[in-house]
Amino acid sequence: MKILVTGGTGYIGSHTVVELQAKGFEVIIVDNLSNSSIEVLDNIAKITGKKPLFEKFDLTDSEKTEDFFKLHNDIKAIIHFAAFKAVGESVQLPLMYYRNNLVSLINILQGMINNGIRDIVFSSSCTVYGQPERLPAREDTPIQKANSPYGNTKQIAEEMITETIVNENIRAILLRYFNPIGAHHSAFIGELPLGIPNNLMPYITQTAIGKRDFLRVWGDDYQTPDGTAIRDYIHVVDLARAHVIAVERMVAEKGKNDVEVFNLGTGNGFSVMEVIRSFERSTGIKLNFKILGRRPGDIEQVWADTRFANSELGWKAEKTLDEMTASAWKWEKALAVKK
Repeated sequence: MKILVTGGTGYIGSHTVVELQAKGFEVIIVDNLSNSSIEVLDNIAKITGKKPLFEKFDLTDSEKTEDFFKLHNDIKAIIHFAAFKAVGESVQLPLMYYRNNLVSLINILQGMINNGIRDIVFSSSCTVYGQPERLPAREDTPIQKANSPYGNTKQIAEEMITETIVNENIRAILLRYFNPIGAHHSAFIGELPLGIPNNLMPYITQTAIGKRDFLRVWGDDYQTPDGTAIRDYIHVVDLARAHVIAVERMVAEKGKNDVEVFNLGTGNGFSVMEVIRSFERSTGIKLNFKILGRRPGDIEQVWADTRFANSELGWKAEKTLDEMTASAWKWEKALAVKK
């Protein structure tokens, strides 16, 4: 059974490919390598014993996307990761985010319609909730105005999928995940941002290894216990497992609606300072950090109510925060050895 994974050489995509192959799925990846490396394919093979099929092109190119679907007409389902994902960058470069994140999805959906592909698992985000009026965020929590162009692209993408399905033979699972961190236990794959990291965990590990002079903490004046922003951090392998379960649910015809939505998190909110302390505790390394002003587009706090995903999917995040931070450090050290 062939599964298309867009953005499959990226952070979450590569871990999901590993879990799919472990379950016997045949995987084909499409990625333009704008924020990932071709070496990821070999590292996936080191873990699974099999290198996934791969095609390099940009999914915003409608002609190349159309040609791809014509060539690979045996695809059973799609997991769509390919997107830009940095909140701060999206505030600075909104058009780049709207063009990349939405045009690529349009071309994917058109390819599904034209080629009779029924099932798509969409990589959504807790950013669709904005700053929820009540926490934890549930799947039926009212959607607030997005705080960033990135968040808005996820809101619009969900609407595009939902409205397309009304008139087409397509089903979708929208996975709203919170903040993935950590790396595969083998340390063969992990988060590898090009340039200066936009996410907290790689900034922490790069500071600890000496790539960065200090860790930037964006704001300590939020209405939280220690003043820093709170997020629900989930281990990337736990997250990847949920995507495989979602695909299996669709192909086994177990879905209850044409569009299903699930929150993927741990159900626990941790502040930036708590993540820093966890890293220091799990590695024995003291971090050099500086408190700076709030970053545009960031919300104060959000974490998930995961009960629906736990019960309906039979899935639950397993890793503790200390296990997550320790695995991220193991990955960073492995990168240093390779260089």
